[in-house]
Amino acid sequence: MNFMLGITPWPVASALLWIILVISALYLARATAHKAIRAMAAALHQSFRSASRAVAKSERNLAARNRDVLLAAGREAKERIIEREFDRINDTVRKDLSNYSALHRALSESIDRIEKDHQQAVDVPPDPPGWVKAVEAVAKIETREGRGGIGSVLSDIHKSLVKAHKEAMQAYQVASGERHKLLRKMRPDWRKIQQTLTRVGKNVDSLLSRSVTIDRHMQEYEDIVRGHDRAVSALSSSSLVNFFISAFVLVVAIGGATINFSLIARPMAEMVGGTSLLGGYRTADIAALVIIMVEISMGLFLMESLRITRLFPVIGALPDKTRVRMVWITFTILFLLASVEAGLAYMREVLLHDELATSALLRGDDTATATTQYLWITTAAQMGLGFILPFALTFVAIPLETFVHSLRTVVGLIAISFLRVVSLLLRLLGSAFRYLGALVEQIYDLPLFVPLWLEERMTRNAAAESGLTKEARS
Repeated sequence: MNFMLGITPWPVASALLWIILVISALYLARATAHKAIRAMAAALHQSFRSASRAVAKSERNLAARNRDVLLAAGREAKERIIEREFDRINDTVRKDLSNYSALHRALSESIDRIEKDHQQAVDVPPDPPGWVKAVEAVAKIETREGRGGIGSVLSDIHKSLVKAHKEAMQAYQVASGERHKLLRKMRPDWRKIQQTLTRVGKNVDSLLSRSVTIDRHMQEYEDIVRGHDRAVSALSSSSLVNFFISAFVLVVAIGGATINFSLIARPMAEMVGGTSLLGGYRTADIAALVIIMVEISMGLFLMESLRITRLFPVIGALPDKTRVRMVWITFTILFLLASVEAGLAYMREVLLHDELATSALLRGDDTATATTQYLWITTAAQMGLGFILPFALTFVAIPLETFVHSLRTVVGLIAISFLRVVSLLLRLLGSAFRYLGALVEQIYDLPLFVPLWLEERMTRNAAAESGLTKEARS
């Protein structure tokens, strides 16, 4: 600075001289500087725009891939649901159709018995009374007979009518009793037919409801196969719900595994040594963790062998005989490991009792022995937990499968959103550099306002003189 201000005896004059030189240099290099600023701004703008287009293309490719993954997963899940519904309908139809001949024969026999009993229970009117013939006989009596003869005849008629009426009523009552007996015999057949028809009606209603469900699933399956946006949106939201639910269940399972670890870590220290280390960690903790991992692995293999999950296609493709053997082998190993954990839990409680007794003996406390008589409850509870938790951890395979399948979709959605944001930021940066170039040009011209003003005045004067010259010539 001293050197720059010392080129003349007067520092102010030196500063003014430097200002004039710098402004002159900037003015002379103005066109080249503007070109360089525009070129740099255009290069940065084009670079960021190209990067934004590349990121947008990657986002579209990832969205298409995520869409294909969603449709494939939805198609597979829907095929499994439809296959299960058809299996249920097949079981129902096979069960009902296998008994159709016996059902038809039972209904035919019941209907034949009802028709036979109904024909026998027809109400037969009683025979006409004998007073008709008696009246005809009275009408044919000759008038020459005396009143006494007619009276005796009428008396005989009355007696015969009373007797005939009694006999007819008795016969009618006997016939009615027989008809009622036949009708009572028909009642069980009616009830049997009613129960059979009710059961058939329930089966038909079940088939109809399942057919409606299958129609709905088939419509959704067709939408998935055709790749409709509605199906993709439904699958995406369903995948998100499944992801969060399965993640919550896995967190609960991790808590159960932690409790299981605390049950067996202490007795494992007595078995493998509590002071030995392996890779900076206690060997007892590593052994307990290995046991829990083996139990979870056996649970996964058991679920795969039962075809409840499909994480390992090799297990699902095994022959049925081999798969059944694998079911029994994995279940046996899991049962043995659960029994081992129950024993370790009991050993943990025994060690705890020994520590309590030792501490009470050292303190000289005799009341501690009275409280230890109820510790069998905690012992039984810990043994039960040690035996049940391995089987409970077996069902982790179901939420794990859901979590794995939905994780691809969730990661894809997050990556799509991230790429979309990056593309937008790159586009904004490209536009910002474009306008920043224009701003830098204006800032470059700011110190040159005096020569630029003079240039503008001179340009106007030259334009005015040229205009006057043209007018004078014209």
